Amino acid sequence: MPVTVRSYAKINLGLAIGALRSDRFHSLETIYQTLAVHDLVRVEAARGNGIDIRCKNPHVPCDESNTCYRVADRMLRHWKQRAKLTITIEKNLPVQGGLGAGSSNAIATMFALERELKEPLPADDRLRIAAEVGSDLPLFLLGGTVLGLGRGEQVYPLADLPPIACVLVTPSVAVSTPQAFSDWDAFIESENKAWNLTPPDGSVTLSKFNRSAFEWLSYLNVSGVPVENDGDRAETPLLDLVRAGIENDFERVVFPQYPELRDVKRVLEREGADYASLSGSGSTMYGLFRTRERAVQAAERMSAEGLAATVTETLPRNEYRAQMFVK
Repeated sequence: MPVTVRSYAKINLGLAIGALRSDRFHSLETIYQTLAVHDLVRVEAARGNGIDIRCKNPHVPCDESNTCYRVADRMLRHWKQRAKLTITIEKNLPVQGGLGAGSSNAIATMFALERELKEPLPADDRLRIAAEVGSDLPLFLLGGTVLGLGRGEQVYPLADLPPIACVLVTPSVAVSTPQAFSDWDAFIESENKAWNLTPPDGSVTLSKFNRSAFEWLSYLNVSGVPVENDGDRAETPLLDLVRAGIENDFERVVFPQYPELRDVKRVLEREGADYASLSGSGSTMYGLFRTRERAVQAAERMSAEGLAATVTETLPRNEYRAQMFVK
């Protein structure tokens, strides 16, 4: 029988871009947060050989470049097994929206294939394969609130946020992540020339993020006490997030190129979001609200204005794993 897995989205609660490394990746620091909104990934194994990717969304590649294909291929090679795999992706999440959908699909494939073949991978092999395929993949091995370092692939579980209502808006613009990084490098170079500074080592933006993130995380409840279903619980983390001044560096170069994204952020704030930001390099914007009622009302008003808004909520780590497999 095929195995079906919910493939959850993520947002970035702040993102700091450091220097370009020798491997041509930038040093990054970010806080990932998984969301309840998801795709579905179904994996079926039969006798034979080959990997067949199926998806009705024309923007999803169905060849060897697909992250699901690449993960499955590495897993079969690790096990020294042959199988005819059919991987079907039901898309609800935007492609190239900054929500980590492709990376999440790949990790969903990993978990599904382990169960389908009854061959669990050791944790270190899971992490190795995930990091080989892409920088965002390892966070989906954990779920919940996660600190990302290195190029984003070094992940550490943090104290989970309580479930917080979230409104997602993905305008019909395509933001290229490589181009966004290139624009960031040009922006930093121009800033240094303007102030007659030496070439950047990335320490300034990373240090600022470190201070802001540490300040915010120190506010959170780390006692391990389970979060109650109390809407007021969302208020303190949200206010503290704003007070700490955590930002996404990509906004400084993406917004000038795509001013409609800045406009969406302003609308989210106008509609009552306590915290609004670009996720990753975009193009999805999100707003966090104190209650689901406020989020639903904001989404309805935005949709009436022509902005397709989706209401979801942050997904804590225990719920992420408990709800992953579709029975």
